[in-house]
Amino acid sequence: MNDKSITQVLVSIDSNTVLSGARQIKTKLITELSRQGISEEVRVIETGSIGPTNQGVVLGVFPGGELYANLTEEEIAEFVQERFVKGRTYQKRLLAEKLPEEMMLQEYDSRKTQYYGRIVLDNCGRINPEDIEEYIGVGGYEALGSALQEKTPEEIINIIQASGLRGRGGAGFPTGLKWSFTFKEKKYPKYVVCNADEGEPGTFKDRLIMEGDPHKIIEAMVIAGYAVEAEQGFIYIRGEYKLSIERLQKAIQQAREMNLLGENIFGTDFNFDIQIKIGAGSYVCGEETALLNSIEGYRGEPRLKPPYPAQYGLLQQPTLINNVETLANIPAIILNGPDWFRNFGTENMPGTKVYTVLGHVNRPGLIEVPIGITLREVIYDYAGGISSGEFKMAQIGGTAGDILSAEQLDVPLDIQSLQALGHNLGSGALLIMNDSISVAELLTSCMKFFAHESCGKCSVCRIGTEYLYTACNRLRKGEGYADELENMRDIATTMKLTAFCPLGQSVAQPVFSALKYFKNELSKSIKQNKKSFSPTREKNSKVIYYS
Repeated sequence: MNDKSITQVLVSIDSNTVLSGARQIKTKLITELSRQGISEEVRVIETGSIGPTNQGVVLGVFPGGELYANLTEEEIAEFVQERFVKGRTYQKRLLAEKLPEEMMLQEYDSRKTQYYGRIVLDNCGRINPEDIEEYIGVGGYEALGSALQEKTPEEIINIIQASGLRGRGGAGFPTGLKWSFTFKEKKYPKYVVCNADEGEPGTFKDRLIMEGDPHKIIEAMVIAGYAVEAEQGFIYIRGEYKLSIERLQKAIQQAREMNLLGENIFGTDFNFDIQIKIGAGSYVCGEETALLNSIEGYRGEPRLKPPYPAQYGLLQQPTLINNVETLANIPAIILNGPDWFRNFGTENMPGTKVYTVLGHVNRPGLIEVPIGITLREVIYDYAGGISSGEFKMAQIGGTAGDILSAEQLDVPLDIQSLQALGHNLGSGALLIMNDSISVAELLTSCMKFFAHESCGKCSVCRIGTEYLYTACNRLRKGEGYADELENMRDIATTMKLTAFCPLGQSVAQPVFSALKYFKNELSKSIKQNKKSFSPTREKNSKVIYYS
């Protein structure tokens, strides 16, 4: 990949581009290059997501760094003739003249630095994710070798604690502390579980990480297993992620063949293996105890905590559970050290954050930025600004996230800064909306999702989500009751305080933030002279609600 005399065409193969015909484009491209007699000078390489989404088939050309999008099979002959025979930019499908500096291919030294601050996504869009040799060629499994041969489990945990890494699944719990809880338990066997369920609407970063760099997740899980003295790992992944599942299965098989999984890894006495468990698409199974129930074959419902999984997890044994993005930070931290990791992000939350940026922006897609960057910087520096109209609001962290107004554009996106305002960072989805979207419309969509996904175990969530959905729907139609907003706040407060699991508790966040920043707009949806809500069964309603 470092031969400067060879031009490389990286074809982004992920779930989105495959649906747009990326594999057919790749085949057509190889055929056309051969027909032109330049297949030795121009190599076509399959890789994971390069970054842009909803742009059809995406190609990156190196050296140079041009990015092309929305290519069709009919245009391939013209593209090859213009770009590789005549040596000119193919303006017709040019998305970017030159990729941002952090996306450019560079000489790699894993013990010095990653690519311009890309820690999690440093290999995504650069290597063939289905080839373990390419992963090893850019420093893959060096961290695992260092951990097993040079460090004790306690030293590994101390490094993770010193790095300040926090969970990237939404809660932001200190990762090293979580590992230490499982390590201290001396009940065997222990388990390591990768939470790859990712059910939050608008969040698909974990999918693209797994599609683009599956070996990194495997390497991180083995390191985690060594650190907490576990010998078995499970990747719990939603069934819709077919390409992720295929690539993970292939990566696991390749790692086994090279003695990077299984018995006596790296010639040591440490054994560790990984199995994939496929979920059925339940949102609540993103909650760690519901996930464990699902792996065990039970209905996906949350368990009462405490005890926590670190003490009584899978099969009632000590279990470490981390999400995909959290684990993807581990190899780089082990290789480069905690001080290096703390060069990124903020003092209280070091590192980077992977976001999926969607909505009314010019460049929707996957980005990795230092934690603490502002929403304004994400929108205007990375996503190319608002595509139409004026910025109105952004929902951070997916459907369960807070809805922020223009007043919060310059608030740093880190846990401490957001919590000071009563908000959460969430899972990593950023939905950017212009002034064509009503707040009531957004809330209705969110509450409809939660009402559908509630597992029904507790009545607070089962009834509360349905009530909030019908209330928001009335506001959307401009038929809200006189006390609709007060009732919504009361129901959301009750759910936040008493719901059994984070699903029911997190429903309150979009409601609270919408009432905080957009109350005037929502008040306009109150129908004049409409009486207060009556504690009777409404027409077509499934349950009785009380205000």
